Amino acid sequence: MMTDYNDLFLRACRKEAVERFPVWYMRQAGRYQPEYREIRKQYSLMEICLHPDVCAEVTTLPIQQLGVDAAILFSDIMVPVAAMGVSVSLQKDVGPVIANPIRTMDDVVALQDFDPEQALPYVLETIRILKRDLSVPLIGFAGGPFTLASYMIEGGPSRQYLRTKQLMYGDRTLWMALMDKLADMIIRYMSAQVDAGAAAIQIFDSWVGSLSPADFREYVLPVMQKIFSELQGVKVPRIYFGVGTGELLPAWREVGADVVGVDWRVSIAEANRRLGGTVALQGNLDPAVLGAPWSEIERRAKEIIDGATQVPGFIFNLGHGVTPGVDVDTLSKLTAFVHDYSEKVLEVHA
Repeated sequence: MMTDYNDLFLRACRKEAVERFPVWYMRQAGRYQPEYREIRKQYSLMEICLHPDVCAEVTTLPIQQLGVDAAILFSDIMVPVAAMGVSVSLQKDVGPVIANPIRTMDDVVALQDFDPEQALPYVLETIRILKRDLSVPLIGFAGGPFTLASYMIEGGPSRQYLRTKQLMYGDRTLWMALMDKLADMIIRYMSAQVDAGAAAIQIFDSWVGSLSPADFREYVLPVMQKIFSELQGVKVPRIYFGVGTGELLPAWREVGADVVGVDWRVSIAEANRRLGGTVALQGNLDPAVLGAPWSEIERRAKEIIDGATQVPGFIFNLGHGVTPGVDVDTLSKLTAFVHDYSEKVLEVHA
């Protein structure tokens, strides 16, 4: 590990005093980068994951280009699902497609338990390389159980999650068996990533916002409590993120996360109120704003920073991932602006 290690992100996660707000971006390594597009001419996304040296290079690129305060492992939430025996293909402009969707209890029973060191050694080797070489914390991640289940039941991306909800409402025993199986995988996978060198972990439950608060409490909350309780022992910050989850935030007080990521549909101040001021927050610029004139980007970033001054810990991020058309220089300029402006604001409020 380099001696000039930047721990700003970790301090914010722990709700410690910071001199400025840390910045990182979901999907900060990806198609908006010319260098990444060149690498993709040689490797598919899954092939990048299979080559630790290439995967570490892709993960590191945004640190060098953007000046962000954390790296996030380049991978996909379906990587461990494939290791459970599910036939997954990542199709261009579609997303994960499942050849053998979950329909019966036999399908759930057939899902394989796995040892991450045995099944995904290339992922853990990438983390070891990054721990050695990075000067910022590395965030490991996994998909959330509802989001993974939705892909596995629908057979691919969905807008309404009809099959998923029909199974959830119609066969609670089957649903909970699938949730438990996924929870065990997530716990095992996240623990292995931390052992390999991840300094924080994030659960991407991107599509759980499709549930009502009552349904979240009944069908998902117990599983999330199990995951975050079991992961308490890893001793690194644990982040929970979903899209469209503003109405779920009061229930998320009970999840047990250290940091909650929120999207742009709810302000940081309101999210803090709904969560009772109990956790650090991460977010929440609308990724679409990055295509606007700089004056608008700056105005929106200022609003977020100003609204976060009373939050116990805050990390500036987007409300979802970077989109392919974003200019690298725009993100770099935004990072510098957030650092500079938040430093001034925090001095005033000190």
